[in-house]
Amino acid sequence: MALTDWLKRGFVGRPLDNSQLGETLLPKRVALPVFASDALSSVSYATEEILLVLSLGGLAFYHFTPWIALVVVLLMLTVVASYRQNVHAYPSGGGDYEVATTNLGDSAGLTVASALLVDYVLTVAVSVSAGVANLTSAVTSFAPHRVLIAVVLIVLLTMMNLRGVRESGTAFSIPTYGFILGIFVMIAIGVVKILLGHTPRAESASYHVAASGHYSGVALAFLALRAFSSGCTALTGVEAISNGVPAFRKPKSKNAATTLLLMGVIAALMFGGVTLLAMVSHVRVASDPSKLIGAHGDQPTVIAQVAASVFGHGSIGFVYIATVTALILVLAANTAFNGFPVLGSILARDGYLPRQLHTRGDRLAYSNGILLLAGFATLLVVVFKAETTRLIQLYIVGVFVSFTLSQTGMVRHWQRILRSQQGEAATQPGRRVIRRRQTINFFGGCMTGLVLILVLATKFVHGAFIVVIAMPLIFLLMKFIRRHYDRVATELRAEPGAPLLPSRVHAVVLVSKIHKPALRALAYAKATRPFSLVALTAAVDQADAERLRDEWHERGISIDLVTLASPYREISGPVLKYVAQIRRESPRDVVAVFLPEYVVGHWWEHLLHNQSALRLKARLLFQPGVMVTSVPWQLESSNRAGDRPEREGAGAVRGGWAGPRSSVAVGVGLPAGPAGAAPTPNGPAGTPPPAPPPVASGQGDEPKG
Repeated sequence: MALTDWLKRGFVGRPLDNSQLGETLLPKRVALPVFASDALSSVSYATEEILLVLSLGGLAFYHFTPWIALVVVLLMLTVVASYRQNVHAYPSGGGDYEVATTNLGDSAGLTVASALLVDYVLTVAVSVSAGVANLTSAVTSFAPHRVLIAVVLIVLLTMMNLRGVRESGTAFSIPTYGFILGIFVMIAIGVVKILLGHTPRAESASYHVAASGHYSGVALAFLALRAFSSGCTALTGVEAISNGVPAFRKPKSKNAATTLLLMGVIAALMFGGVTLLAMVSHVRVASDPSKLIGAHGDQPTVIAQVAASVFGHGSIGFVYIATVTALILVLAANTAFNGFPVLGSILARDGYLPRQLHTRGDRLAYSNGILLLAGFATLLVVVFKAETTRLIQLYIVGVFVSFTLSQTGMVRHWQRILRSQQGEAATQPGRRVIRRRQTINFFGGCMTGLVLILVLATKFVHGAFIVVIAMPLIFLLMKFIRRHYDRVATELRAEPGAPLLPSRVHAVVLVSKIHKPALRALAYAKATRPFSLVALTAAVDQADAERLRDEWHERGISIDLVTLASPYREISGPVLKYVAQIRRESPRDVVAVFLPEYVVGHWWEHLLHNQSALRLKARLLFQPGVMVTSVPWQLESSNRAGDRPEREGAGAVRGGWAGPRSSVAVGVGLPAGPAGAAPTPNGPAGTPPPAPPPVASGQGDEPKG
């Protein structure tokens, strides 16, 4: 096995057969950490985002926090209830994209798709950056290296997901359930302390927050709405389960809906509990650390301050919360690693993204989509220096675009079903159920639409404009890709009736010297029985060309050797001119160009041989009516590298055919095949090929692989 194959097997694992796809499906206990880690992890920073915005108005504005958090929880439960309808109605995995496309049209579907693609990339960047921020809150010496740490974590996540959904889900289950357990234990201990009169007190409780301006009337309402829109980051990831229904075990829709409900309840309880403890313990944070009067050094995260107030700074409980929070924030990116490749595959299937994204890798995961997501997320982390506060301003625009269009599409979905049942009784139980579901989606669509407007209004100048620009660009790119595929399909569509065959085939074999690859190419070209057959060489060096011609005659090879003048010491130009001349004189004929190439087995060998065959082949492919055939000769190093006898079970021969033993005659002539069937050297009727361009002595360089 080659070194690259060995490394790939070590990192990715053994390949899985298509029949093993069912083995990768997830039970609910594994699906929860795989698809819900993003929504659950947002508990660790959603409260902080609310407080950071309210701090602009000063300490007095903190009393709005519980009310804003309550509205966020109600919105979260509404969205969860709405998406449970999506899961049952559209279980194929298209999620919001499929809902919008089916009910609102292709443009709406592409708008949702562009929003989700952006959101998934931001999910990875924000989650990893937030995880690193929590890590540096506990270990401050890591702070200068946060970008490097974030990039390394993205690489590790990529490698885990390349191994397959099930394996990555199993590996990520322990940290996710550990985070849930830790947060609930922290909330329970905090509540018990409050009831016993030992109210937790944060280390920042004595700090004061200086207002950044005077807020009253409209300005106050705008500040509160901006804090609410920031708190809505708690809803990110809710849609992931609807996009991942195919990954669940049967019954898929039921299991996905149950997991979605469980996720919503857990996330709402944890978010409410953390917000309560943050308020009771008097946590103080500010968007501008210089406005935090009395603070010294870096500003710890809210979750770290709450844990310190409940368990004590440096205690086992504090270290545990800091550790599992950092892990869950990093692993929250796994939600995107499961959603982005699936969505990319569906878009590729529909012709809106490159077809390569629709292909599964060795482990039955969409490897190309995983790598593409990792690349874009790494770019964002580097550009924004892994700063969560800067990245999160871009975050939830795409989420609420998809929320709103999806719920609007579901309203139309139920309305279409109701129209199909117009002749049935209005009191029919089924119609009442549909009306109830439609009402849930309508309410969810109104709520998410309102939040989308608020997000755009409050976050646009703070970075959301980047997403507003990126989404239309991705939309137009997908439209362009689809038009390209449609145009190609139209050009390639077969016409009715029998296919038109060329009148004749003129074979041209490129040679530079008489050796085994050249003789094989000549033998193979003659075996195809063309109308005419010539060997072609470009005279780069006169002495070499003369030696080639002399050896040609000495061996008595019965195929004409045509030498092309090459005054500028290049091969492609004279060959293309010769082929074009044949096409001009016989427009209905086809020219078959045979290129002898030899195959090397080591990367460094490519540096020692020129790539003239590749360059010539690239230019010939643009010529109409020209067929290009590579005739390979496997060198000994390529046979060792490929390990063909063991892997293919064929009688591979070193330095020969990659298959059964074969010989090439060298001497007076070449094998003519069955008696009476071989063409004459210049065609069945002895018709000579078109006259070549001016002849000169010399030899061209052999096209090599």
